[in-house]
Amino acid sequence: MTNRVGPPLLYVVRRLPAMLLGALLAVGFVHAQDLKVFAAASLKEALDEAGQQFQRANSQKVVVSYAASSALAKQIESGAPADVFISADLDWMDYVDLRKLIRAGTRANLLRNRLVLIGPADGKAQIEIKPGFALAKLLGDGRLSMADPDSVPAGKYGKAALEKLGEWSSVESKIARGDNVRTALIFVARGEAPLGIVYETDAYAEKKVRIVARFPENTHSPIIYPVAVMASSKKPAAPAFVIYLKSADARAIFEKYGFSMEK
Repeated sequence: MTNRVGPPLLYVVRRLPAMLLGALLAVGFVHAQDLKVFAAASLKEALDEAGQQFQRANSQKVVVSYAASSALAKQIESGAPADVFISADLDWMDYVDLRKLIRAGTRANLLRNRLVLIGPADGKAQIEIKPGFALAKLLGDGRLSMADPDSVPAGKYGKAALEKLGEWSSVESKIARGDNVRTALIFVARGEAPLGIVYETDAYAEKKVRIVARFPENTHSPIIYPVAVMASSKKPAAPAFVIYLKSADARAIFEKYGFSMEK
């Protein structure tokens, strides 16, 4: 004997009043027209504001999904419906590019950032980052908060810098790994880690932390944010949005949040 939970879906759809069915289809169409942007977590405040400005000027809703660039690249590879991708490093943009997931001619380097060491806002620590600055001793029994150094751009930059400074081997066992740079920021903001490595713009976004020191830029590769339209996108607004992100209006927003524009 077969248990029936309810009438078949097709039957229910056929029984819907024409006006209601039309409204449901219209809602689905509207959402399908949203511009879907996948962006590195460190861009949140700046890109939220830029997206709102673009939306007001173009009557085009921008929906942004934030996460680690590594996670977003893997989602795009798996078929996630992104129109635009902004990575926090070149490697993960290369990853989707090599898989022919980028529309030809749309890729560009957009922004730059800095890598910093942070501590609690009420801390007094003064640190000069240089070879042999004894980071493990500064941590004491605490842990160093950073994004996953094996995959997430902020973590990879941080690991490279510590290796260059000769500090990685002494702190590797003390790492508190975050799934993205904002998780690493939260660990310090909540007092769960005495020190952390994040981008300068992340430190500006959180009042409960302070920049203890900036990493010399020669200790890691340049922190560059590339942007591109996805090959699967059919929306005219996608390339228009990338052009807007390079404009003077967008520049003012990004610089307000601590980014510098790539020349």
